[in-house]
Order: sequence, then structure tokens, then C-alpha cells
Amino acid sequence: MKILKSIKLWLISLLAVVAILFALFFPLPYYVEMPGGAYDIRSVLQVNNQKDKEKGSYNFVAVTLSRASLAQILYAWVTPFTEISSAEDTTGGYSDADYMRINQFYMETSQNGAIYQALKLAGKPVSLDYLGVYVLDVSKDSSFHGVLNIADTVTGVNQKEFKSSADLVKYVSSLKLGDKVTVQYTSGQEKKSKSGKVIKLKNGKNGIGIGLTDHTKVHTDQKIVFSTEGVGGPSAGLMFTLDILDQINKEDLRKGRNIAGTGTIDQDGKVGDIGGAGLKVVAAANEGAEIFFVPNNPVDKRVKKANPKAVTNYQEALKAAKQLKTKMKIVPVKNVKEAIAYLQKTK
Repeated sequence: MKILKSIKLWLISLLAVVAILFALFFPLPYYVEMPGGAYDIRSVLQVNNQKDKEKGSYNFVAVTLSRASLAQILYAWVTPFTEISSAEDTTGGYSDADYMRINQFYMETSQNGAIYQALKLAGKPVSLDYLGVYVLDVSKDSSFHGVLNIADTVTGVNQKEFKSSADLVKYVSSLKLGDKVTVQYTSGQEKKSKSGKVIKLKNGKNGIGIGLTDHTKVHTDQKIVFSTEGVGGPSAGLMFTLDILDQINKEDLRKGRNIAGTGTIDQDGKVGDIGGAGLKVVAAANEGAEIFFVPNNPVDKRVKKANPKAVTNYQEALKAAKQLKTKMKIVPVKNVKEAIAYLQKTK
């Protein structure tokens, strides 16, 4: 009996250990997103081989994203400012390697847009060649699924050419559900064309089910070098623009302040929406930022219809700031000039 009891206790202990290890380390098909950090842009950017010695800092803000275990999901459920999403919703069904590659394309786009916009505002010679749009994702219900691949470049739709991915999306979303569309694209060095149809997207808009970002190239005599290996996404565009402009103009818009923010930047200076605005507020506040710039664009009517609870990035950020009871100033902007004007008139 003693032997059987010992075996039983041993089996129970073994099962308990296995259960604990499963809960702690076995990856589930979910991701947990939490506030990351706020990072001084000078750590990843150098302009004309000069060291920026002015006081204060411009900071881009990140969130941490990790494949979730059972323990992490339980932790996220009881922890504020922590979000859980399915692997499909997070990565689009792509591998971690492809997902990182996609975010590197977004980062490349944000850097090119920031350089172009900053030099344009500074009155310096600069041009931005629009080469088309990178294909970053193709939804399973798209007519182009299995045809277009990551890093293919779309050069036109229905023989129309565009100046940005935003213009392409605007055109396609204006088409009627079920309309035939023909996409012109390059795969490798080969020019191709494929026909499909307009479908209803998850955000309520009409589209062709392709995730896109601008494929651009900047020409300038200014030496602007980024070192952002391992960092992806487009949301640092606004802050990159402000930092480059300040160094080129030597205006010192920072005035010794620690300034953080988020938002994409396009070639017209518009600040675009991002994900995780509330989480980024937490990250910036934790690092002692005094000012936080955030996009303030209206929610698209079709998105609002599909999701009545949808809010603007600014509303999300303001809610997080109130929950934190932070003194950090939440500043809504729609374009880079609004951010510059705010810094110029405040101390």
C-alpha cells in the first residue's frame, strides 16, 4: 500500500509540474500586448554626422508584443492596460519572421516619409520617388489570395497610377461591392497583372483585401542615417519628423522638454492613426514624458457603423491618461504643422 501511495503521489506531483510548465511556457494562438518604453530618437538617428547635444528629448514609443501562454493570458485579464488578441488578428496568419519583415517595411516607409517631410518644411532640396506600394498582407477572402505575395509591389489599379497607398485605397474603396478590378504589380523584376473583385473588408469599407504600405525612395544631399534594427512599424513617423527638423533648422523646439508621441506621417504632413494609443500613453508616462502627441482624426463613418464603440486615437489616449492620473499633456494633432506650432508657442 505504501508503494502504491508513493507512486500515486509521484504521479500527482509529475502532473502538477507538467501543468505548471504548460501554463508558463506552452505558446497558445494568442498574443499579449502591453506598454513598452519611450526611446530617445537620438539613439537610433544621426543627422549630418553631428551629435545632438541639446537638452530634452524626442521619444518614439513602443508596445511589447509576445506570444501568450496560459499564465500570461490570466495575467493580462487582471492587469490594466494589457490587451489580448488572436494570432490571426495580430499577424494576419503569417509566421513571426514574415510579421517582423512586414513591420520593417512599415518602418522604412515612416523613415522615408519623415525625412521628406522634415526637409520640405526646412526648405531643403529633397524629392521622394513613389515606386508603388508593398504588398504586406492578403486576406483569405481576397480574389488576390495566393497570387500576390509579401514584398510584391502594386504599381496600379485599373491602369490608374497613384501617388501614395492612401490614394490607392481611397480609389478602391470608392468602387462598388463586386466590381471587377485589375491590379498591375511587379514580383521580383517581372511585371504582372491580375483581375479580381471588390469585397467587403473587416473595417466595413470596400476594398480588395490587400494590406499595403508605400514603397518610396528619398533623394537628398543631407546625410540622415537610421539604426532601427529590430524595431518595426510606422507609428514613429511624426516623432522622427520633429527630431530631423529640429536638427536641420537648429531651432530647438524641444526647449529642454521630454517629448513623446505617436502617429504615422505621409508626404503631405498628415499624421495618421495608429494602434495601441492607450498603451503608448502608459509607456510615455512611465518614462517621464511631459508632452504626448497623438493623432486626432475622425472615425470613418463606415467603421463607426461596423463598430459603434470605435473611438479616435486621441479619445483613447485621453482615457488612458485620466486612468493614470498623469500630468503629461495629451496633445491632439492632425498634421505635423500643428505639432510644430504647439512646441513653438509653449515652454
